[in-house]
Amino acid sequence: MKACLKVMHILGVLLLCGSLAGCSVGMALSGKKEPQITNLQKGMDISQAHFILRDYTPAVTTTPEGERIEAYEIQIGNSPSGGRALGHAVMDVLTFGGWEIIGTPIEAASSKTTALTITYKEEKIVKIQAGKSEGGI
Repeated sequence: MKACLKVMHILGVLLLCGSLAGCSVGMALSGKKEPQITNLQKGMDISQAHFILRDYTPAVTTTPEGERIEAYEIQIGNSPSGGRALGHAVMDVLTFGGWEIIGTPIEAASSKTTALTITYKEEKIVKIQAGKSEGGI
């Protein structure tokens, strides 16, 4: 009887720890891969630029002069990482969920958002502007 209660107690603790693994683990597994914006160059074809920025959807405008302007919000430092998620999960188990108080803000502060504006004329890049980085949550 005592052995059965011990097993039930251990299973209960494991289930509780598993349910506490939440925000920091999920945040480490989500996000977008950081594009290689340093590969963008003036004169590059629009299809090449779209391939580099394939995980991001731009806001598109067209000028009266026939220029196409694409504005992106790029996430930097927010690539999905199984290793980071595993580390957060282990810390959650070792601290009985207390790690979430520290781990979630760490994950939230690790990414930055930057603005990227690309101007095209006749399907070629004529101007690239990268904006200022901001903290992300």
